[in-house]
Amino acid sequence: MSFPLAVYVHHFDPIAIHFTESFGIRWYGLAYVAGFLIAYFLICWFVKLKISELKKDQVADFITVVAVVGVMLGGRFGYMLFYNWDSFSRNPAIFFDFLGGGMSSHGAFVGLILAVWGYAKFTKKSFLGLGDNLVCVAPAGVFLGRLSNFINGELYGRETTTSMGVKFPEELNHVVESPNGRYLKYSIENFREIIANAGEILPDLTNKFETVIAQAQSAGRFPHAAAAELLINTSRENSDFRAILAEYLTVRHPSQIYQALVEGFAIFVLLMAIRLKWRDLYQGVLSGIFFFVYGIGRILVENYREPDSELIGAMSKGQFYSIFMIGMGVVFLLYAFVMKRRNMLTSG
Repeated sequence: MSFPLAVYVHHFDPIAIHFTESFGIRWYGLAYVAGFLIAYFLICWFVKLKISELKKDQVADFITVVAVVGVMLGGRFGYMLFYNWDSFSRNPAIFFDFLGGGMSSHGAFVGLILAVWGYAKFTKKSFLGLGDNLVCVAPAGVFLGRLSNFINGELYGRETTTSMGVKFPEELNHVVESPNGRYLKYSIENFREIIANAGEILPDLTNKFETVIAQAQSAGRFPHAAAAELLINTSRENSDFRAILAEYLTVRHPSQIYQALVEGFAIFVLLMAIRLKWRDLYQGVLSGIFFFVYGIGRILVENYREPDSELIGAMSKGQFYSIFMIGMGVVFLLYAFVMKRRNMLTSG
């Protein structure tokens, strides 16, 4: 017996609200907005409970600094630095191509640290006091972000032989890392074979496909991505074609959901429980727990995720960078129990 997910071929539309066929409000963007709103209301609640150094009228400014400088700029620069350095070094302007995708959670965490430090310095607040509350609410945003990764069909999992898996049409763009270099798993000829098998249900697809190829080549672009996009969009719109395409795809772990539960939901519940149970902890304890637990959780759960760039030794880049997060967590915890500083609470 197989679970329902075993026969599920991913076909979510990454655009939540369409303005045109290919442009609109994306689920990924909505996840960011929802994450920032959740952070705002939870920190306002912390102020009401008198477990925050902020006053209520300071929360919006704090979240704005965190969102723009920390998450958006930090996440984008982290992606360029950790995952796309070659392209970025040749053309730094691609940093501003936010619609093209590419954010790094590790870069966002570094950006958050710098943003909180700068805000604390400017407002003469405690860096760790602010950070401890922020790490309690940040996993909610991580949870939503990972769910939007699943909706987008990106950052999918490794191949699985278990009964619980998903087939992702975005695999058509999959790049295989090998000792002899990198190559695309599916060729243009593989695409033509898929289309030929769908000839009876979509007789016009061949012409559309060849037109897309010709247009990409005339524009001086490598046609593979445009051709794959046509097949992916067709699979979303036509269930019969989706069934044909599924025969060529690999059953994979829905690792985005695993990461949402481990890196987001579980850490959110843990830190919120600690925050509300022990309201006068030493500054740095919650930050230390967050970085330590997130690092371990990320290393473990990435064993189910297909690496999206070259490995560092036997580890994915996400696992490797998480080692430093564990170390940072240990540093925060040691500082907390050595300095024994507590929050200077406001009246709200």
